[in-house]
Amino acid sequence: MKRPQQLLEQGRSYRDMERNCRKECLPCRANPQNHQGEVLSCKNSVEKCCNSGNEWASQKRHCSSLPFISESKECSIVQEQCCSNKLEEHYCSIGINIANEHEECDSHDISTCEAKFTKKCCYCCLLGKTAQVQGQSCEQSQLIGYQCGQVFRACCVKGQEGTEGSISDVPNKDQVKISDEEVDQEDPYLHDRCRGGGPCTQQCRDTGSSVVCSCFVGYQLLSDGVTCEDTNECITGMHNCGIGQTCVNTAGSFRCQRETSCGTGYELTEDNHCKDIDECETGTHNCLPDFICQNTPGSFRCRPKLQCMNGFIQDALGNCIDINECLSISMPCPVGQMCINTDGSYSCQRNVPNCGRGYHLNEEGTRCVDVDECSSPNQLCGDGHVCVNSPGSYRCDCRLGYYFDAISRTCIDVNECRRYPGRLCAHKCENTPGSYYCSCTMGFKLSTDGRLCDDLNECENNPCSQECANVYGSYQCYCRRGYQLSDIDGITCEDIDECALPTGGHICSYRCSNVPGSFQCTCPSPGYRLAPNARNCQDINECVAETHNCLFNETCFNIQGSFRCLSLECPENYRKSGDTGGLEKTDTIRCIKSCRPNDIKCMVDPVHTISHTVISLPTFKEFTKPEEIIFLRAITPVLPDNQADIIFDITEGNLRDSFDIVKRYMDGMTVGVVRQVKPIVGPFHAILKLEMNYVIKGIVSHRNIVNVHIFVSEYWF
Repeated sequence: MKRPQQLLEQGRSYRDMERNCRKECLPCRANPQNHQGEVLSCKNSVEKCCNSGNEWASQKRHCSSLPFISESKECSIVQEQCCSNKLEEHYCSIGINIANEHEECDSHDISTCEAKFTKKCCYCCLLGKTAQVQGQSCEQSQLIGYQCGQVFRACCVKGQEGTEGSISDVPNKDQVKISDEEVDQEDPYLHDRCRGGGPCTQQCRDTGSSVVCSCFVGYQLLSDGVTCEDTNECITGMHNCGIGQTCVNTAGSFRCQRETSCGTGYELTEDNHCKDIDECETGTHNCLPDFICQNTPGSFRCRPKLQCMNGFIQDALGNCIDINECLSISMPCPVGQMCINTDGSYSCQRNVPNCGRGYHLNEEGTRCVDVDECSSPNQLCGDGHVCVNSPGSYRCDCRLGYYFDAISRTCIDVNECRRYPGRLCAHKCENTPGSYYCSCTMGFKLSTDGRLCDDLNECENNPCSQECANVYGSYQCYCRRGYQLSDIDGITCEDIDECALPTGGHICSYRCSNVPGSFQCTCPSPGYRLAPNARNCQDINECVAETHNCLFNETCFNIQGSFRCLSLECPENYRKSGDTGGLEKTDTIRCIKSCRPNDIKCMVDPVHTISHTVISLPTFKEFTKPEEIIFLRAITPVLPDNQADIIFDITEGNLRDSFDIVKRYMDGMTVGVVRQVKPIVGPFHAILKLEMNYVIKGIVSHRNIVNVHIFVSEYWF
């Protein structure tokens, strides 16, 4: 079987050959009398090549070693294509028969590449038979592919018509054939416009109303809807080449090629492997004519054709040079003999040495060796001395750590600490007979050389209650966050009461509780919860959380730390505004005057709207200036000469004159600003009645009333 890419290229050549053949035969079809011979030749050429491939597949059951009947490239492609299609048709027919006879496909061994066509067609046929039994449509789904859909539809239609024909799927030719028992019946795919590949260059699907072309993986459909073009994955970024690799586009795919070279003597193969270059085979060596080239991994070696005799070595030019065995060989002669080099060899000659004073012959009598006078049992040197042997003689010296006193002629101890102060030991030096001893101060230990002092890591013994930091010659204890080092012993860590610090009152919004190593903030309960920063308190909106207990005819208003259930109804001759239909979702209720017909008293009443709103305020910790809490925006009605004036006033509820109202002009509008002018300590509740009077020539034309329910919390947050 050919690879998919090879079949694709062959399929293209086959279609191109068919198109060329059709073009060449067009004149024949237009005038068959004049070109009858050419038509037969063109048609028989393709059929002959295809029949040869079909016969080979039927006899051999494989397409390897396919003998080509023509030197034409197009004919060989047709032979291979028809042979492959014949094999696939055979195995697909087996799969359909298995589905019809056994009603299952898994019990059969599917291991070879060809047998996969058998299993594919078996499954697709079972799907078609199942669809027919369940009364579903026999039109194949686009999701299962065109070839599988053809087998699906064939087995489904067969079950509906009650025929017993054998249907075989040919995946690469996209056509369904009927057995000899159904040859007289109408071919259900006679009008399939995708038979033989259709107008498409790769894959074709006949939907009934149109022909849809698609492409294999690695190709994209061009704007003509028929032709497929290779997708350059290297440009579109659809490759998976890693770092150090370069993307190289190929037909229908891509390959990753390494960027770094393989080095001298190697070359890069197509599969990104380094292959040794045989310089001897390629002729890129520089061996002389008298040498033979021998390839080595990454290089080569020049071996001379002429071989030298034993005792000679060949130089770079191929000349034979004598080897001096007396120098190149370790002890070529026995002990007591001298080596003499000869041409191509060497000889050994015995010699007898004459030893002088302080030397004597060795046991073999071949050479003179030193006499060790100090090894004699007789003490050649006096007490306190040491005998030191030397070549041919000896001498008497004082032991190490002593010096010879010429007056007393004795060896006296050397005080190294006094003679070399500060140069022998890093810290302290103590003299001993014949030597000295080094020691270290506290916080250090003696080094392995016995002289220097290394810092002692006291932290290894855990002297501190929490954390320990080693310093040069000592250590330092420190504590974790939330603790402080004791002033008494300097090693114990004591808890810091953050709540008792001068700044402790600003750590928590409400209440601070000290815990070991830290602190905890709490909030008033219920009505508040701790913020994510674990310090501030956040109000709980019971109205949004639906944890209130307001009745159905009451409206829930959230205030700082709690909520209020208020039943705010509009007075007679007023109705609630439509923009506040969901009262539980707003803090403002607005009533608009709605007079009954002929109600003159209602009509002349200047009050147009009555509103209720709820405001929640904290108890200000530092009240230094008025706090602006409410803004009433009024739009002056369009009146002649624009003589209207707006007057704001607080008519009720201003206990202790804690509030006032001032008029401002902002962004072209008249705004009444309600301010808190005196400190109020909660809990406090007041209802301010505010009036906005539109005055024209000294007469109130209409009036808007706003009832503000003010709730002051006892807390500052």
